[in-house]
Amino acid sequence: MDPVVVGISGASGSILAKRTVEMLIDRDIPVIMTCTAAARMVWQEEMDETFNAALARWGEFPYFKYYPIGDLKAPIASGTMPTSGMIITPCSVGTLAAIANGLSSNLLQRSADVCIKEKRKLVLVPRETPLSSIHLENMLRVSNLGVAILPPVPAFYLKPRSIDDVVEYIVAKTIDSLGLSGFMNDDLRYQRSTE
Repeated sequence: MDPVVVGISGASGSILAKRTVEMLIDRDIPVIMTCTAAARMVWQEEMDETFNAALARWGEFPYFKYYPIGDLKAPIASGTMPTSGMIITPCSVGTLAAIANGLSSNLLQRSADVCIKEKRKLVLVPRETPLSSIHLENMLRVSNLGVAILPPVPAFYLKPRSIDDVVEYIVAKTIDSLGLSGFMNDDLRYQRSTE
């Protein structure tokens, strides 16, 4: 299977990125990741495990690869490298604006641009509220290009009992939106266990 590219930008919601990588690794799906400097700062504020410790742990998986944000020579910066698409989670509105306007000043933005130009799946998990007209216009712009916009909205009808339940649902829905099936059924066990 071709790798899934995971980009992490500097919005609140580092747990979404962590669980996305882990859910993919748990299924033996290759992952290539990049992360902005702002995302690393947010990670330090929100997570108990350091970013470097998480990288080291994920690096034990043979099909995990990390590229620094400034490495524009990384394979994911080129359309010649086949991928299963890209997830940006969380996605800051600054990153959204860059993607919507075709900017490619770092590896995350360039990788997203590659997905759009190669007509590969791209899923953005924007973290901002309230949304301004500019944010909404940028979302519409990328949506018209086939990009999936998946705000991290809880599924209250599943009666989640914890933040972890909400995160599991959002991450499963995100990966499912990339076109990788089976995540919604297998990773929502809390729904059945709490009924």
